[in-house]
Amino acid sequence: MEHTKILLDENEMPTHWYNILADFPEPLAPPLNPATREPIKPSELEPIFAKELIKQEMSPERYIDIPQEILEIYKLWRPSPLHRAHRLEKVLGTPAKIYYKDESVSPAGSHKPNTAIAQAYYNMKEGTEKITTETGAGQWGSALSLSCNYFDIECKVFMVRSSFYQKPYRKSLINLWGASVIPSPSPETQFGRMILEKYPDTNGSLGIAISEAIEVAALNDNTKYALGSVLNHTCLHQTIVGLETQKQFEKTEDYPDIVIGCCGGGSNLAGVSLPYIRDNIAGKTDTRIIAVEPSACPSLTEGRFDYDFGDMAQMTPLLKMYTLGSEFIPPAIHAGGLRYHGASPIVSKLVADGMMEARSYHQVEIFDAAVTFARSEGIAPAPESAHAIKCAIDEALKCKETGEEKTILFNLSGHGHFDMASYDMYFSGKLTNE
Repeated sequence: MEHTKILLDENEMPTHWYNILADFPEPLAPPLNPATREPIKPSELEPIFAKELIKQEMSPERYIDIPQEILEIYKLWRPSPLHRAHRLEKVLGTPAKIYYKDESVSPAGSHKPNTAIAQAYYNMKEGTEKITTETGAGQWGSALSLSCNYFDIECKVFMVRSSFYQKPYRKSLINLWGASVIPSPSPETQFGRMILEKYPDTNGSLGIAISEAIEVAALNDNTKYALGSVLNHTCLHQTIVGLETQKQFEKTEDYPDIVIGCCGGGSNLAGVSLPYIRDNIAGKTDTRIIAVEPSACPSLTEGRFDYDFGDMAQMTPLLKMYTLGSEFIPPAIHAGGLRYHGASPIVSKLVADGMMEARSYHQVEIFDAAVTFARSEGIAPAPESAHAIKCAIDEALKCKETGEEKTILFNLSGHGHFDMASYDMYFSGKLTNE
């Protein structure tokens, strides 16, 4: 049998992150100061972000070295495996070759520690004592909790209310690694209290939770804020995924014709795809890149491409991105990590420029795909990752119709071990598309 698992050893792990800003045909639209609407200055971001992260956010350098201290922690689970999904191919009866990069093997169970470790490290180097953040499904919150624990930094997580109650064991995991976590909107911030008064029964949103986390960071000395997706530096840190994958494909006779990732803010999608887009831009390849989002929160497929705030309280810089509007509160779908009103400026520009495709799916059909994958490959995927799985299955079935032998790669961004209540809803027939 051909490869079922393609591994790299520690010595083959990439030692730098790839910055696509160096290769864009034209510069990314700059973030704007929310008060002046002028391009924001690095110094204006220093109250909430570590200086090195601001530098990376705006860096023109193509490759940025990964510090040795970060590499040593990465080695706890990296390089992550690349699998050939032979059993899924057989179930589908497709001539396509399906591969998936398994980011579920990290301690937190997802791709999120790739940037959480880096963000905690740079904050530690600058003497930060506390980091605040938001989390949707809890993947980011648990990853940052893990990372702050490694570097002895206090961590406070505002978890979107619907997910806080849907996924109680992610809350437990955040606590296990020493962070505090509360449902958002909360009575602990001025903005949270305002939202609770106006919408007492709200499910919450990432936009609200971001506002709460930024408010706490802005009002407290030696406290910084960390964002798990959307921003350039988070996409940068995630490129270790795609860079590893390219090295793994060198050990096979295959190369992806299609690369797929689920998309909320866009970090795991950017991580797996940007090195392939680099090669497309250079004229070396013509790989299709597909972003997959929920139909209940379709920023890339139904949003407008314009400047908008990253949070509901309109405290963040204005970002040029696909957006449904910063006040949009999506339905309480179980893919909590994809319930964001906007998308990464990098991903948004790639879609706007035709270098990346976007499509959306309803909740029930992505759980159908998750079950097909779990029963063939044995891994229970997170609902977010199931969006990428659904798209990979659809593309493989197209190959079955046409007889084309395409190679499909998707990023399995995380496992669903703490999403079993979602699967219970699915099997009981209580899961709806909204």
